[in-house]
Amino acid sequence: MRVVVAGATGRIGSRTVARLRDHGVEVTPVSRSTGVDVVTGRGLAEALRGADVIVDVTEAPSRAEAPSVEFFGTATGNLLEAAAAAGVEHYVALSLVGADRVQRGYFRAKAVQEERARRSPVPHSVVRATPFFESVDALARSTAHTDGVHVAPVLTRPVSTDDVATELAHVAVGLPLFGVLETAGPEEYRLDELTAKLLAARGDLRGVVTDPRAPFFGALLAERSLLPGPSPRSGHETLDRWLARR
Repeated sequence: MRVVVAGATGRIGSRTVARLRDHGVEVTPVSRSTGVDVVTGRGLAEALRGADVIVDVTEAPSRAEAPSVEFFGTATGNLLEAAAAAGVEHYVALSLVGADRVQRGYFRAKAVQEERARRSPVPHSVVRATPFFESVDALARSTAHTDGVHVAPVLTRPVSTDDVATELAHVAVGLPLFGVLETAGPEEYRLDELTAKLLAARGDLRGVVTDPRAPFFGALLAERSLLPGPSPRSGHETLDRWLARR
């Protein structure tokens, strides 16, 4: 089996490549640095020649709604068109829990990506993940407010990128789902409480302001928007274990 990983140089992409190699399959990492551009389509035909599976963990240059929708609309279309032409038998996309419900901001972009996959003749699987520890941590550090970090009190089960990469690799070496699998961390937190713990662990003295109107990935969320359904695949890494590795 030969698996192509698009977006292989990113945080989740590099981990997915490693987990796929643990399965003993042949892995071809592709990205702009390898001469493949998913937006223009440059190098895609050559990269996918002879591939059995493509794992799409590409990332938009911005999480704002307009540029991310444009990116995934174009990039996913190019990937699927090239995959169909090359006879690829399975397309696996990383998406976001809530993409089917929120329909604003970055969530809308992921919904566009999922829709492209459903309409393609290439057999597909979509892995929706809850927010990564790494993403929440980065967002907290980049948020600029004079009175602290504004975070909505919404519920989530944060997950590590290592656990998500493991799940992506597992799905990639299996049969297409023709649908969605959700993956989440083992613990439930309110997003504002989680952010406070992450800041404290870094010695960041800024306070967290609980703000129901604070957006997350460009969208206002209901209390349960970031929670998976009743039977997600559960990762193993808790917050304490993740912090201990930092």
